[in-house]
Amino acid sequence: MSLGPVMVDLAGTVLSPEERERLRHPLVGGVILFSRNYESPDQLERLAGDIHGLRDPRLLVAVDHEGGRVQRFRAGFTALPAAARLGALYGENVHRARHTAEVCGWLMASELLAVGVDFSFAPVLDLDRGVSQVIGDRAFHANPEIVADIAHAYMVGMSHAGMAATGKHFPGHGGVEADSHVAVPRDERPFEDIFAEDVLPFARMIHYGLAGIMPAHVIYPRVDANPAGFSAFWLKEVLRQRLEFQGVIFSDDLSMEGAKVAGDVLDRARVALEAGCDMALVCNDTRGADRVLDGLGNYDNPVSHLRLVRMHGRHAGTRQELVRDERYRQAQRMIRSIS
Repeated sequence: MSLGPVMVDLAGTVLSPEERERLRHPLVGGVILFSRNYESPDQLERLAGDIHGLRDPRLLVAVDHEGGRVQRFRAGFTALPAAARLGALYGENVHRARHTAEVCGWLMASELLAVGVDFSFAPVLDLDRGVSQVIGDRAFHANPEIVADIAHAYMVGMSHAGMAATGKHFPGHGGVEADSHVAVPRDERPFEDIFAEDVLPFARMIHYGLAGIMPAHVIYPRVDANPAGFSAFWLKEVLRQRLEFQGVIFSDDLSMEGAKVAGDVLDRARVALEAGCDMALVCNDTRGADRVLDGLGNYDNPVSHLRLVRMHGRHAGTRQELVRDERYRQAQRMIRSIS
């Protein structure tokens, strides 16, 4: 059985019988975890192991674990700095900022991989334009070249640990004030400005080998009437053709307000996949997830299957081995020193 095009979530800290059945559905390809799914590293390791044990190839297990205010697992994990802290360091000492970003990426990935989580949706490649309610200090910097430089170092650290990186939110969420979780943001700038500035970190990271990208639920009306995650122009013409991106395109959560312009949840999933997404995320809506799984039919994209399996974590070590590793202790000390 190959990995399907739908990523779903879970209600609690253990799998229910109904969730086990849902995760065996051939259209499911992954699970995204939230804070409600976490009690301790031991519990998380068991949960990830149970998820992986259901299928072959094993389902992807993902999480939003950027650092700062977006870090789903707290107790038992290192408190990671917000991305903007690394941007501030860059203004003080470029070499130190790059090194610290690499260490942060390695530490984040190592801790997650040690408990069976395949990848985090990170790093954020949006620009901090000082207007976005939801991006803010999740962005490294306002300068796209600096964002690309820090993000590259962060991705190198992730890769050394064995984790693939996913950049978000293409082509850039930093230029709008509204939060796409609760509104439908509109960015009125022309394509030329967006491409020259906000897209630049994505272009650089694609050149460096970025494995995944998540588009924004933002409408750029001077470019396309659809939000980027539902736009064949943004995903196929710009991302695939112009930027030559060959990795995975993950939709942002289809339950967000910014996605609802595409219709009901099944319509959203269909439009996202048709526009070019490889995997559609349906979170915090169990009925909606079941509707998508029941309604997509015999959806099959062999190219997406090949892209998705590359997102599996490549780490075989244990948490016990990690905590005994001197690199790990040094990394924790470094991060505490800048937090």
